[in-house]
Amino acid sequence: MKRVYLFVPLIGFLVMAGLFFLTIDREDKDVLPSPLIGQLFPEFDMVALETGEPIQRADLLGKPALVNVWATWCPTCKAEHAFLNQLAAEQGIRIIGINYKDEDDKAKQWLASYGNPYQGNISDPDGKLGLELGVYGAPETFLIDSAGVIRGKHVGDLNAKVWKQLQPQFESLQ
Repeated sequence: MKRVYLFVPLIGFLVMAGLFFLTIDREDKDVLPSPLIGQLFPEFDMVALETGEPIQRADLLGKPALVNVWATWCPTCKAEHAFLNQLAAEQGIRIIGINYKDEDDKAKQWLASYGNPYQGNISDPDGKLGLELGVYGAPETFLIDSAGVIRGKHVGDLNAKVWKQLQPQFESLQ
C-alpha cells in the first residue's frame, strides 16, 4: 500500500501538466486590445521627419489613413516596408508614418534606399507619441477615420494576409 503513495506526486504532476497544455492555446497572443479604439488620435506637437516642419493631429484629419509606427532598427519593419510601398502605389492608401525611437538621419537614408510609402512622417525620437498610443514596439499600425478617431489597431507587420482582414474595415471608413 505504501508504494501507491509514491505515485501520488507523479499523478499530481501529470494532472497539472495536462491542465497547462489544455489552456495554453486559449488566448490569442496576436491580438493586443487597445483602449484607444473609438477615441480621438492623441494631440501631439512634433516635427515632420522629412522637412522638420511642425506637425499636429489636425494634419492627419480629412481622409482615412493608416498610421504606421516604424523604425530603422526594427527588422520586421523592413519586412513590411515593401508591402507598404505597394499599398501606397497600387491602391492609393494614405499612410502616415511615426518614426519611433530612431535617429532622423538614419530614417531619411532608409526612406531613400527602400522607398517612401508615407504621405508624411512624424519624428518621435523619444517615443513620446508612441507612449501615448500605447505602442508595444514597432511595427504597429492604426486605422484612423477622417475625423481622427482610431478605429483599429494591428500589432506586427502589415502584409497581404493581414491586409485582407483589415481592408474591409479600412474601406468602411471611406
